[in-house]
Amino acid sequence: MDTLVRYLPIIAPILIIQLILLIVSIIDLVKIEKTNGPKWLWALIILFINIIGPILYFVIGRRSN
Repeated sequence: MDTLVRYLPIIAPILIIQLILLIVSIIDLVKIEKTNGPKWLWALIILFINIIGPILYFVIGRRSN
């Protein structure tokens, strides 16, 4: 338990960033009409590939108009 308390100042910002990226990318995925690839696949990538999934969605998954 002492280890968790000691590393909490390092872990907390990473978890907050991950949560924000997850929420913003899911909202964007729902609102956008077309993506590069199926939406269901991007939803799985965003949800299950922690921090990298939402970043990949914003870099690769969004279709430029």
